[in-house]
Amino acid sequence: MPSLKDLRNRIASVKATQKITKAMQMVAAAKLRRAQAAAEAARPYAERMEQVLANLAGGVTGSSAPKLIAGTGADKVHLLVVCTAERGLCGAFNSSIARLARDKALALKAEGKTVKIICVGKKGYDILRRQFSADIIEVVDLRGFKQVGFVNAEAIAQNILARFNAGEFDVATLFFSKFRSVISQIPTAQQIIPAQIEAGTAKSESVYDYEPDETEILETLLPRNLTVQVLRAILENAASEQGARMSAMDSATRNAGEMIKKQTQLYNRSRQAMITKELIEIISGAEAL
Repeated sequence: MPSLKDLRNRIASVKATQKITKAMQMVAAAKLRRAQAAAEAARPYAERMEQVLANLAGGVTGSSAPKLIAGTGADKVHLLVVCTAERGLCGAFNSSIARLARDKALALKAEGKTVKIICVGKKGYDILRRQFSADIIEVVDLRGFKQVGFVNAEAIAQNILARFNAGEFDVATLFFSKFRSVISQIPTAQQIIPAQIEAGTAKSESVYDYEPDETEILETLLPRNLTVQVLRAILENAASEQGARMSAMDSATRNAGEMIKKQTQLYNRSRQAMITKELIEIISGAEAL
């Protein structure tokens, strides 16, 4: 059985940890409000961009379709863009995204496809390098930025676009976590090259005349749409990360409280046992005299 000093030190250590987890929970809650507002503000623009592209793509068929919609005509090399956080202590947020990307990579390899991975965020790289170190072609480090925004998303999108134009891959898929609530974040895989036009948005009741023609507009909008989708993924990840960290730190704080309670009970019982033992020794010595 540990001594009373050991128990006191253990209780003090857990109390210090509880203060840290409580502080991290409060910081995550403050950051969550800003991150959630940014993610929710980006959704309408991204969704409207998809609708506009769907309307434009409906008038472009065959060889006139841009390469970002038509694709390369092959399905051999897949690029997986895995967006995770730069820090841990946020529950299963990073591991759930990495697990989704890992399952996709294993399924593609089982079909005989070639897989290349770009990790946006240190934690995704730390998880995936254990199994796919030879397939990771680049790691994007965002730790030097206080707030990640459009400039970062544009740099990532331009990198992906340059690799696509160079013929390095045929299909690109973006992995991120969509924010639903503080306790619910949904790992999501979205194909960004070639752009997927959902069946429900391909037709519109309104008829539009475009000037210049659809192909020329798409040549401009499609690269921008790639940037918008990457930005949306980064903002959704930021909100999901803070929500997951808030939940994880809340659980850690409550677990620390339970541990303090148990250790305090053990300390009191040990102290009472020592006092009782000393009293028995004093009484026995007195009776012996």
